[in-house]
Amino acid sequence: MTAPLTPSQPPHDRPPHDPWQQAAQPSGAVPPQADEEDGPGMKTEVRQAAVIAVVVAVCGVVLGLLWLWLAPRVPLIADSETVYLKDTEGEQAIGVDGTFTLLALAFGAVSGAVVFLLHRRGGIPLVVGLTAGSLLGAVLAWRLGIFLGPETDVVAHAKSVGKGVAFDAPMELKAKGALLAWPVAALLVHLGLTGLFGPRDPEPYPLPYGDPGRAEGSSDATGA
Repeated sequence: MTAPLTPSQPPHDRPPHDPWQQAAQPSGAVPPQADEEDGPGMKTEVRQAAVIAVVVAVCGVVLGLLWLWLAPRVPLIADSETVYLKDTEGEQAIGVDGTFTLLALAFGAVSGAVVFLLHRRGGIPLVVGLTAGSLLGAVLAWRLGIFLGPETDVVAHAKSVGKGVAFDAPMELKAKGALLAWPVAALLVHLGLTGLFGPRDPEPYPLPYGDPGRAEGSSDATGA
């Protein structure tokens, strides 16, 4: 009788070769390229969002000056008892609101496009910063136009110019919803550009030893 053959033991200085273990190992590993494509960290995004909010809000000064320059004036006139519109059928008051709205929409489109070009990857903090800065800029433009515009005290202004003399009414935004034109336009343009031209998620990296599902099926079949 001969002794049963025993499989030869591998050398101690070299670990056994297990192809299935090597095939499964890359599935849990994250390639270095994936780390690079994850984008900046949350702190960096929050810092960028704060800068964007401040810069966009400061642009409200330009909007306020343009509104004051381009908006039509509403003429008033006073008699011995009251102040009233000189042209009762005029549409200057509507033009004041319309001018602000159109300018705000243009500022929103430009600011949304610029933020996308500077930060293509986007992120929730950047969108929040853009929206908050746009709303603050619209409010700043509104208040600046009123501050730099005609006298807000209509009675005192009428007394200073005299009876029967036309003067300009103070800048006023009757439709307060116009303040939302800038942030809404900025948000829509930014989200639209991000959806059309933003970076896509990377494709999954192939495993060097093929499909792990087929590997498991093959091992089961071999074992059977």
